[in-house]
Amino acid sequence: MLRLRNDAVRWREIDREVVAIDLDSSMYLSTNESGVLLWRRLADGTTRAELVEELVRTFGIDPVRAEADVAGFLDELEARNLLERE
Repeated sequence: MLRLRNDAVRWREIDREVVAIDLDSSMYLSTNESGVLLWRRLADGTTRAELVEELVRTFGIDPVRAEADVAGFLDELEARNLLERE
């Protein structure tokens, strides 16, 4: 299970965009529409497979592309130490 680290980030959804602050680095982060979808799921806790499935279902994209998009998104969050695995 993957989840955002609540102790590491504060965020709000504003006008179909997530606006977040990385509390460790004080960096501002934002996402596009697909990122909002992934972010919401990560806030509640989810799996990589569920994230891929959600992109395929919502945006009608190819599963291979969805997997690549999810991998890139998760890599970025992991590099910033914003994810935890349960």
